[in-house]
Amino acid sequence: MKLEKIREAAQRVAGATGLDVLDVEWKVGRQRFLRIVLDKPGGVSHGDCERVSHELGVILDVEELIPGSGYVLEVSSPGLDRKLVQPAEFARFTGRRAKISLSQPVEDRNFFEGRLAGFAVGMVQLEVDGRVLALPFDWIRKAQLVVEL
Repeated sequence: MKLEKIREAAQRVAGATGLDVLDVEWKVGRQRFLRIVLDKPGGVSHGDCERVSHELGVILDVEELIPGSGYVLEVSSPGLDRKLVQPAEFARFTGRRAKISLSQPVEDRNFFEGRLAGFAVGMVQLEVDGRVLALPFDWIRKAQLVVEL
């Protein structure tokens, strides 16, 4: 099974109505599980997810992109504590709080929580304790928004 072909199919379906595919995840455990995460400016509705799920499910079966039978397809929005994966997301969510884990230390730390201050020249700008740090995008192991009440 090739996730890139599944991603292309998902983007064809989602792109028809202005949605972007943020993530495609395949997990095998007790069940075989395919998760598609969608986004668009203004947010993703339940109807958006339902439509993409139905249309993509047909394509997956007809084009036999998932061998065998018996898998679960979940189509969802990224949620309030969404993962940040693409460089543009760090710029888009400037001003929001985020948690970032690095594969290599910056200033002797691998974990930071602060307010996003943008993205430039391969570096995520993060305001921590009143100063802006430049964190190399390539060193980010995991990043996600923090829900603020």
